[in-house]
Order: sequence, then structure tokens, then C-alpha cells
Amino acid sequence: MTDRILVAPSILSADFTRLGDEVEALSSYGADYVHLDVMDGNFVPNITFGAPMCRALRPRSDLVFDAHLMVAEPAKWVKDFADAGADIITIHAEADIHAHRTLQLIRACGKKAGIALNPATHHSAAEYLLDSADMVLVMSVNPGFGGQKFIPAVLKKIEAIRETAVRRGLDIDIEVDGGVNAETAKLCRDAGANVLVAGNAVFKAADRKEMVSIIRGN
Repeated sequence: MTDRILVAPSILSADFTRLGDEVEALSSYGADYVHLDVMDGNFVPNITFGAPMCRALRPRSDLVFDAHLMVAEPAKWVKDFADAGADIITIHAEADIHAHRTLQLIRACGKKAGIALNPATHHSAAEYLLDSADMVLVMSVNPGFGGQKFIPAVLKKIEAIRETAVRRGLDIDIEVDGGVNAETAKLCRDAGANVLVAGNAVFKAADRKEMVSIIRGN
């Protein structure tokens, strides 16, 4: 875990007609990660893109590629995203009955492993996975669509996960995804999150560089 707050703009909110340029520009805004929201139309009611898009975008940026797999049976897609250049691969606890095994697979591919929890999923669902994870992603909206309103109840979940990590001496990142903006970012930081995913807040901002700085807390 880093003490620095990391900002991960979600390209789900970018201009898809010029996606390569949008990804390339993220460095100039001060972003840390490129967040890839992967949806399969099964686990969530929407379809976005797969590993070929990750592979196509990889040459356009040196930033960390943060692949969030909102898919059923995520183990089937781990190697594809690893080979496509993802640096972090996150799966949903709700989507994988063998999540521990899949986290081990991600690490065996040389990538950082993340476990994601939907808003209604109790933080204890990740407790026995923390030793095999580098990051816990707390969904602050119901997954499937961008532009949703932040669910404040998840702040207690962030606090509980951070407290557990500290108590167990685990070096783990806590990422928050959904409805993160200038106001909610501070709530997430105060609760113990250190990686913030922001889509519309960054890509719809008049000054994207300024917005990344605000979300980081600078």
C-alpha cells in the first residue's frame, strides 16, 4: 500500500471515438491508473469491452492498467487480460465460488490481485481472501453502469476493511469505484481508501488535471 492517494480514471466515461488519445492523455492530468471496467452482460446488465481492447490500448500509456472484471466465471479471462497487459486484475467475490483459487492464478500470472465487493456484500466476504489479495475494491454503486450516485453506506465497509488490514498487518490497497467526485472522494479518503476510481468526475470536468488533483486531496 502507498500512503499517496492514487487516482484511477475509468475510461467507461471517456470518448470511445478517440479512446486511444483519451488514455494517452491521462498521464498529463496526473492520473495514476487507467481503470478498465469490463462488463459481460451476464454478471452485470451491460457489455463494455474485453482483453483485445486492453491489448490495443496498452501501447498508448505507461500508467498502471487496472482491470476490473465484472464478469461471470472470471477465472476464464484472467490469462487473457494478463497477456493483454493488465497490471492489476480484480474479480468479484459474488461472481466466483473459487475466488481464492482465482486470486492465486492472477498472482501466478505475475499480476496484482484484487477482490471486489458489491454494495450489499458484507465486508466479511473478503476477510479470508485478504492474504491472497493486493487490493480490495469497494463498489459504491451497483455495478453495470457509469454515472450513478454514490451510496454513503459503503463508507462503514471501507472503515471495517482498513481496520482489519491494519490489525492483521496487511499491506493492502482499498479502492472505491462508483460516484466518486470532488465531495465523495474526501469521504472515501477519510474512511481509509487510497485508490479512487472516477469516471464522469474526471472526463466531464472542464479542467481534468485540476479535478484529478482535487480527488487526490491536493
